[in-house]
Amino acid sequence: MKRQIKITKDGSATLYVPELNEHYHSVNGAIQESKHVFIQAGLYHLKKNTLSIFEVGLGTGLNVLLTYLELKNKPLEIDYFSIELFPISDEEQHLLNYAETLNLSKEDAQIFSFIHSSDWNTKIQLSKGFILTKISADLLSYPIPFTFDLVYFDAFAPEVQPELWTNAVFQKIYTGMNPAGILTTYCAKGVVRRTLQETGFIVERLPGSPGKREMLRAVKPA
Repeated sequence: MKRQIKITKDGSATLYVPELNEHYHSVNGAIQESKHVFIQAGLYHLKKNTLSIFEVGLGTGLNVLLTYLELKNKPLEIDYFSIELFPISDEEQHLLNYAETLNLSKEDAQIFSFIHSSDWNTKIQLSKGFILTKISADLLSYPIPFTFDLVYFDAFAPEVQPELWTNAVFQKIYTGMNPAGILTTYCAKGVVRRTLQETGFIVERLPGSPGKREMLRAVKPA
């Protein structure tokens, strides 16, 4: 899969796949979108000392990085799982400008590099209390062996990856979620909202990130 580096409107980088005509993030701001959809609408709404997160689509690693930065100085136990079938290359990772855009310390910039260079399918400690497991697998056939409180659903758009936005996929995720767990996604299409509701989620529309009118947050009943 050939990918190109693109700079979004907030100055942060994303990746573009010409053959799919698809960006990894909103062209209106990669960092803005990730913070809005996954941190502010998801992470901020779970008040737990021990938290398990499941990310669908590691991509550029931006969601892991932002979650790490948000939680690194808090006395929490974080188990972060991220599934990805097509990981980016070392060269692509080095071209992403998140260290400069976020004004990261040398230590945090090294953490971002380590997110990508660390081994797959094994638990890696990013910092005290923050464990990352990168899963090299296809979500469609992967039997999820863990439970989780928060889902960052960051797959490509339904027009590009329709197979990941089905009732079967959301049912698999719903089954693995703890009661009162939260799923957030940038996508607000009516068909996605209805599919989530059919699965059993309580779904609400929220204001979207800059350039997008709406997003979705889905909650598994307690």
